[in-house]
Amino acid sequence: MEESYNYSEILRQAVAEIKQARISIARQINLAANGVYWNLGKILSEQKIEKGHGAGVVNRLSVDLKAEFPDMGLSPRSLWNMKRFYERYFQAEAKLLQAVAVLPWGHNLLLLDKTDQDNEALFYAEKAIALGWSRNILLNYLKADAYHAEKHLPKSHNFNETLPEILAEQADEMLRSSYNLGFLGLTQALRETELEQRLVEKIKHFILELGKGFTFIGNQHRLEYNQKEYFVDILLYHRGLRCLVALELKIGSFKPEYVGKMNFYLGLLDKLEKQSEENPSIGIILCADKDHLDVEIALQDVHKPIGVAEYQLLLPTKELEAMLMNELNNFNAAQDKEEA
Repeated sequence: MEESYNYSEILRQAVAEIKQARISIARQINLAANGVYWNLGKILSEQKIEKGHGAGVVNRLSVDLKAEFPDMGLSPRSLWNMKRFYERYFQAEAKLLQAVAVLPWGHNLLLLDKTDQDNEALFYAEKAIALGWSRNILLNYLKADAYHAEKHLPKSHNFNETLPEILAEQADEMLRSSYNLGFLGLTQALRETELEQRLVEKIKHFILELGKGFTFIGNQHRLEYNQKEYFVDILLYHRGLRCLVALELKIGSFKPEYVGKMNFYLGLLDKLEKQSEENPSIGIILCADKDHLDVEIALQDVHKPIGVAEYQLLLPTKELEAMLMNELNNFNAAQDKEEA
């Protein structure tokens, strides 16, 4: 009788429930642990204990706390970090406090070391929470200075003119001004078809770079109309926006004619594949480079929602070698530490 059930759907729902529960539990654990670290840091701060003359107090406190709580990792260094944590955020806005409160402690230590401004810390904290970044992924985005790269590039789209207000706001949040495709590990130029194939091979990483809510449908997605065939480079679905998202990949700089082609594809998607309860399809054109004013003019009389974004693709050989050597040295150091 098992064949009468949709087992794959049952399994999918069960896995989703367990994953969601684990995320919820992890956040509750982080919230509780960070609350303790916050309060310990507050005690040290309010007692005005500073490095130097206060080192003896912290060292003694560490010994006594570890005797009482041996599994908590209450080293002198950890206690100083708790003080830093409290002093860094005790006057911060509620939104930032809520974000760092549920981050793993290792993530918070990275933000303490690598960020100075509240807006910057909030940017990375929210991305890490929304996209489930590991500590290593967060470190790589910090090294790439993703906050300033995204902040300084204007977004190019016509969402405000082509979508209802609420949907336009959501679409604007979905679209980034630039996408980092450095995970492809490329050191030389390649054709658009090769770029597409590389992205499909690493679709999990690509989806994470695009942002939260995307689902991969397929590449070279076939559309047939008026006895002719057309192919969308990559077709996605966005759960939050409840719409199809067409991606066109361009190796060179933006050209106005790309908008006409995307507009045509969106018309076909809305006519042939969009379901009645779904919102209008959205197009994203990924180019190596774009001029914001050129894009504005190209989009001004277009009635389909289209965004244009840049991507960072090529990783210089020297930079790649340096990155690999750094990772190798870190790995060897960690191995030596374990053996010792």
